[in-house]
Amino acid sequence: MNDDTLLGGWLEWLPSLLDGLWLSVRLAGASLVIGIPLGLALALLMSARHRWVRVVAIIVVEVGRGTPALVMLQIVYFGLPSAGLTVGSFVAAVVALALTTGAYTSEILRAGLQAVPHGEVEAASALAMSNRDTLRFIVIPQGVRIAIPALLGFAILILQATALTFTIALPELLSRAYSIGSNTFRYLDVLLLAGLLYLLITLPAGWLTNWTERRMARHL
Repeated sequence: MNDDTLLGGWLEWLPSLLDGLWLSVRLAGASLVIGIPLGLALALLMSARHRWVRVVAIIVVEVGRGTPALVMLQIVYFGLPSAGLTVGSFVAAVVALALTTGAYTSEILRAGLQAVPHGEVEAASALAMSNRDTLRFIVIPQGVRIAIPALLGFAILILQATALTFTIALPELLSRAYSIGSNTFRYLDVLLLAGLLYLLITLPAGWLTNWTERRMARHL
């Protein structure tokens, strides 16, 4: 099929771009699944009693937040093989985006943990609950719940950040769009379709984030 019309081109390119979109979604999902628990761990470490633990956690977070995701991708993709670890593009992208996710979500989750009413902690202490149980059953569940809207918003940003992985030869949505554009010289048409496919995910996700924020504001 070789149709020079906009619709004809879109129909021809759509299967390849959908495969790329699915890869982008999988990449974002894997990065969030790994990165959010990492962010929670860093948030807890930044509130640790030992000063040196707090300092190390803060340094890790500041380095992660201060390093652009594109630079992190290059460091992981080219750095791990130099250290003797051979990884594919997908694994390298997951590691890099998970590290970025952990650094940014640590601040989101720390704010959520600090927003837990102090009276809840005092009540747990009055019931003779240990600090670990208070953290496990009261502070973390409520803190994470408070942070959910912000985490959903950040998940949208991570999906958009997967477009950066075209620089390490991962065949996600943007990479496939560029490949089609280089073969057909119809960059505007194919990038327009790629943008619409991103919107199919990000617009409903944005609506879900706003709805969740409004709903939770009623109960917090």
